[in-house]
Amino acid sequence: MNQQQLFEQIQKKRSFLCVGLDTDIKKIPEYLLETFDPVFSFNKEIIDATAEFTVAYKPNLAFYESLGSKGWESLEKTVMYIRSKHKNIFLIADAKRGDIGNTSSLYARAFFEKMNFDAVTVAPYMGEDSVKPFTEYAGKWVILLALTSNKGAFDFQFLKDEKSGELLFESVLKTSQNWGSAENMMYVVGATKAEKLQEIRQIVPEHFLLVPGVGAQGGSLQEVAKYGLNKQCGLLVNSSRNIIYASSDSDFAEKAGIAAREMQLEMEALLKEAGLV
Repeated sequence: MNQQQLFEQIQKKRSFLCVGLDTDIKKIPEYLLETFDPVFSFNKEIIDATAEFTVAYKPNLAFYESLGSKGWESLEKTVMYIRSKHKNIFLIADAKRGDIGNTSSLYARAFFEKMNFDAVTVAPYMGEDSVKPFTEYAGKWVILLALTSNKGAFDFQFLKDEKSGELLFESVLKTSQNWGSAENMMYVVGATKAEKLQEIRQIVPEHFLLVPGVGAQGGSLQEVAKYGLNKQCGLLVNSSRNIIYASSDSDFAEKAGIAAREMQLEMEALLKEAGLV
């Protein structure tokens, strides 16, 4: 899926919502534990209830890896289900990989060839050769961690270079533009750092930004849109817990659909205000 196709889906659904499939087997309704594959059973119902309101899904791989091989099976079945039922959904592997070139090549092969994801999150700490393998697949995306929403972001991401005066996350944004383009590279920017979006847009005006942290982590959708929208929307705003755990009872899918619909309506208003739909 290229940039224009992603924007067309945003316009069609009047939404830039990404639903995080952070499926914790300890949090799903107990009756699902009696099914053959509880995680997939949960995901399937969430997908059916939310697909019309979202343009992307983002499984966080930690929730699947923690279950060993069975977790990987659940993930593969989830991806196959989305591909079979909702072909235009953008699929992100939230894997946060990043290693030397030959290892990154294998990660890219795993997520793009074997698993058929559209994008994978990557840590840029090891530099260009650790990222380049992900950019060599036509129609696929690398999503670099730039400015994250967690408390520990201040440990390194705001360190200032004494010569240039640049903060580390600014250097990541500027340097990495030599590794890819707005057609195959996105950036993770946490919603809890929304005040920085205006500065970030000056550095990467055309790129899509994956924005976690709206909802449970306290980020404001309105602030994110105010500073982050560009002429092709340029935002995928992720919500995980607020949607998939909107209820812990048998009505969990229905409540997830309602929560997703509420976010979609907010996004539609913001897109209209910006003249994008």
